[in-house]
Amino acid sequence: MTRSLVNQTCAALPGASHSDPWGGGHDAWKVGGKLFAVVGAVETNGVSVKCADTDTAALLIDLGRAQRAPYFHASWVRIPFGSVEDAELVERIQTSYRLIRASLPKKLQATLAPS
Repeated sequence: MTRSLVNQTCAALPGASHSDPWGGGHDAWKVGGKLFAVVGAVETNGVSVKCADTDTAALLIDLGRAQRAPYFHASWVRIPFGSVEDAELVERIQTSYRLIRASLPKKLQATLAPS
């Protein structure tokens, strides 16, 4: 998995938008104005995504499939490129997207393209 494949995966999700809110070359992907995936400007060899809960994040970290995502809540993990198969990383991105999208107000969800 590479940064460009992360960006392609995120761009294909309905209602996803790209930004660089902190400047410096971050790839921050949002749905409904809320982050669901981030590739950093300095540490560019992985993507940070949200997990369903802190237990899931801790399990992925304990299994060596992810690292603690710096600057994010404990339910987020950073998955280094090459640490998991591309299919698993795509699934983690899609799961993060679904979790964030589901947390949006119903009115906002209704304005987004169907997922």
